[in-house]
Amino acid sequence: MKDFNWSAWSPTETAVLCFVVKGDSLLLIEKLRGLGAGKVNAPGGRLEPGETPEEAAVRELQEEVSVTPHDLMRVGNLRFAFVDGLRLECWVFRAESHKGEPKESDEAIPFWNSVDDLPYERMWVDDREWLPHLLEKRLFEGRFVFDGDTMLSGSVDLVENFFANRPENFSA
Repeated sequence: MKDFNWSAWSPTETAVLCFVVKGDSLLLIEKLRGLGAGKVNAPGGRLEPGETPEEAAVRELQEEVSVTPHDLMRVGNLRFAFVDGLRLECWVFRAESHKGEPKESDEAIPFWNSVDDLPYERMWVDDREWLPHLLEKRLFEGRFVFDGDTMLSGSVDLVENFFANRPENFSA
C-alpha cells in the first residue's frame, strides 16, 4: 500500500474536524461512538447533503459540545484510504474564538488540553504529522492509508492554496 495511487482516489464520504483554540489550549473530545470511538480528536463529523464544510464544522461543534465556533479558518485537507474500502476526505478547521461552554453529549466528552502536552498516544497516529501545522496556521494536505487503526503509509505537504491545482475539490 506504500505506492497507493492517489490520482485515482475519490472520496466515498466527506467530513470535517474543527479545533477551537483558546490561548495555549485546544478543545478536544473523547469520541464516544462512530469511526474513532475511544480516541481523542477534535469535534467533527460527516457533511450532510447540500452542506458546505464550514456549515458542517459549525453544526458539528454545536451538536457534539454545545459550542459555536467563530473566525473559522480552513487549514487542512486530509485524504484517507482504508483497506476496507472507506475513502474519507476531511477538511480541517481552526476556530480562533467561540461562544458557549463545552458540554458533554452522547457523542463526545469535551476537554481543554494544553498545546504543549497533546495526548498523541490517544489520538489517530497521523495527527502527529499534521496537527503542528494547524497550530502554526500553515495550510497542509495529508494522504494516509489505514488498515483499521494501523497506518500503512502517509505524507503531509504544506500548500499555498488548496484549490489552485484541484478546483474540483471545492464543490462542497
